[in-house]
Amino acid sequence: MAVAKRKRRGGPAFQAKKLKRNEKDAKTRAKPSDVAEEAAEEERDRIPGPVCKGKWKNKERILIFSSRGINFRTRHLMQDLRMLMPHSKADTKMDRKDKLFVINEVCEMKNCNKCIYFEAKKKQDLYMWLSNSPHGPSAKFLVQNIHTLAELKMTGNCLKGSRPLLSFDPAFDELPHFALLKELLIQIFSTPRYHPKSQPFVDHVFTFTILDNRIWFRNFQIIEEDAALVEIGPRFVLNLIKIFQGSFGGPTLYENPHYQSPNMHRRVIRSITAAKYREKQQVKDVQKLRKKEPKTILPHDPTADVFVIPAEEKPIEIQWVKPEPKVDLKARKKRIYKRQRKMKQKMNSGNAK
Repeated sequence: MAVAKRKRRGGPAFQAKKLKRNEKDAKTRAKPSDVAEEAAEEERDRIPGPVCKGKWKNKERILIFSSRGINFRTRHLMQDLRMLMPHSKADTKMDRKDKLFVINEVCEMKNCNKCIYFEAKKKQDLYMWLSNSPHGPSAKFLVQNIHTLAELKMTGNCLKGSRPLLSFDPAFDELPHFALLKELLIQIFSTPRYHPKSQPFVDHVFTFTILDNRIWFRNFQIIEEDAALVEIGPRFVLNLIKIFQGSFGGPTLYENPHYQSPNMHRRVIRSITAAKYREKQQVKDVQKLRKKEPKTILPHDPTADVFVIPAEEKPIEIQWVKPEPKVDLKARKKRIYKRQRKMKQKMNSGNAK
């Protein structure tokens, strides 16, 4: 058996098998390099995805809710802001009897560090609170000239959840209180990058403009073809009242000297209308007194008739003949009509007999 084995090892068949094994080993050794080349070619041909996989770091969350007593326009505005801001959260309406410090606890329970709170008063006045919870600062505004997304004149459109650009007026950098408001607005209205509910597209812009000591908010669509702007909505005007150091209270950092409360504004309008009414009544009273006063008779001025030319005297004509009476045509027509009617009645009665 041992001799036969030796013959096999030394034979040509064994050498052929050995050559085949060496070829297989060479192929297996060459495989990793081929795989690397194929992977490199695939990487070149592969189209990169639209979204880069990043990490969500900015954990800003905003609580948007209101008090009881708001009207339909305020409710639509609140829903529009929630739709435009994917990092926002909602909550039930707060009772008007509760104090504003309770909102900080609500934000803590909802895991929110910013808050937009709409406060309604007298079912006609709307106030907006922007707050950094729980340490502050916070700002109170009067909201005016509200226009929502549902209005027909807003023809723009944007992707739901897309991230907006923020455009600020250069006047925000001129005064310190406007610089503080700018930072607060940036932290509230900017959608965090890589937020799970956001879309990785920028197709609209929020503009904040200062005019007439007020902040004007607009939302525009960016058209890709020519970079034109079409308004989407909503739009509103913020009239600053006060800036507080704390959240929903605390020491006052700034108070707007140009602010006029809605009650004072309505009072001024009523006083203007009342003044107009009083002025009309005074004019009527003066006219009545003038009518009651006796007329002053001025003495005759002899020089007044200097240039008066007397008219020529016409001869008096006396009528000796009685004038003919005037013929009344209407009475004559009535008499003729009565005669004809009587004749017809007689003819009809004769035919009947």
